[in-house]
Amino acid sequence: MRVERELDEAFRRDWGRVVATLIGVTGDWDLAEEAAQEAFASALTAWRRDGVPAQPRAWLITTARNRAVDRIRRERVGAAKMREAAFLNEPDAVSAATVDTSIPDDRLRLIFTCCHPALAFEAQVALALRTLCGLTTAEIARSFLVPEATMAKRLVRAKQKIATAGIPYRVPPAHQLPRRTSAVLGVVYLLFHEGYVALDRPELCERAIQLAALVADLMPDDPEARGLHALLLLLHARAAARTDPDGALVPLEEQDRSRWDAAMIDAGTRQIRDAMRAERPGPYQLQALIAACHATAPTPAHTDWARIVTLYDGLATLVPSATVRLNRAVAVGMSTGPDAGLALLDEVGDHPLLPAARADLLRRLGRRADAADQYRRALAATDVAGERAYLERRLAECIAS
Repeated sequence: MRVERELDEAFRRDWGRVVATLIGVTGDWDLAEEAAQEAFASALTAWRRDGVPAQPRAWLITTARNRAVDRIRRERVGAAKMREAAFLNEPDAVSAATVDTSIPDDRLRLIFTCCHPALAFEAQVALALRTLCGLTTAEIARSFLVPEATMAKRLVRAKQKIATAGIPYRVPPAHQLPRRTSAVLGVVYLLFHEGYVALDRPELCERAIQLAALVADLMPDDPEARGLHALLLLLHARAAARTDPDGALVPLEEQDRSRWDAAMIDAGTRQIRDAMRAERPGPYQLQALIAACHATAPTPAHTDWARIVTLYDGLATLVPSATVRLNRAVAVGMSTGPDAGLALLDEVGDHPLLPAARADLLRRLGRRADAADQYRRALAATDVAGERAYLERRLAECIAS
């Protein structure tokens, strides 16, 4: 089991670095991913036989590089590919793609490198999440609220554009960082979001918070960078109370607030105050202010729902998405009354969380049969175990009453 644990840790820590190294020296995204996958698969057998190497990342990079060389030689697609193979065997090649002193953290260098402005914003973010962060296509599709097949096609098109346009895979110079910051923030936010939604992947949340802090330090004049850091701190402060001992989701109003991380909440509120001094409010800052309303309310009854609705009004003008409309409708339901919230939910459009939101407001109105129907729809829309456990409990309550 020790080998499996070490390999799992290496995957979480080094997947992006291994793939990025191979991309940097071959220019072939698919080859890099395939070679990295083969290296990790080989590690399971080799490490069981020979023991875990002293430098797992170096072992994985060398093995992946050798797999790439073998693939290029087998395909024999011309002299250019053979020159790549020769370059891959150069000792310095494994680090050439990632050396840059303007970005102090190698993980962040990789994300800035991946977020090339020649690609569409969503393509930059999705490609970084898939290639460098190790998220599956299904996980990325869930974050973007699109079918997995749609996301797979987007990733293929992005890689094809890189190949045909000859977009270089290199760390941008310092003066080009602001052009890429928005996409980098998107990568960090969605990395956190995947861990937050999955309920059982806190390492993704922790990694995202670390990256958000680094971006905020690197881009001190960008209030959205500080706003994102504040948002993630305020959300993650509730992590210990978000699930019960069986792993089931605990809704915000039922959480034991004594288990919230007070130091993290203080840090998040300081960050958002600092960000708002720039007087350039953006989506992450507004979301952080909403999270602060929840995090600083001593009890659910003290939550300032009217202020939250106002903040969602501002957010909706900047991000007129179905997710924002849904969350605003819920806030109106809590502030004005469930009937008002239900009326607004009819205007949301398609969203996977719509049945769960409807079910909750119907339950508050005492319309148990209608709520039960919506809980069944919500269960059909999620495969997250902790979320399903919560929805099943609510459904059972509605049926029993």
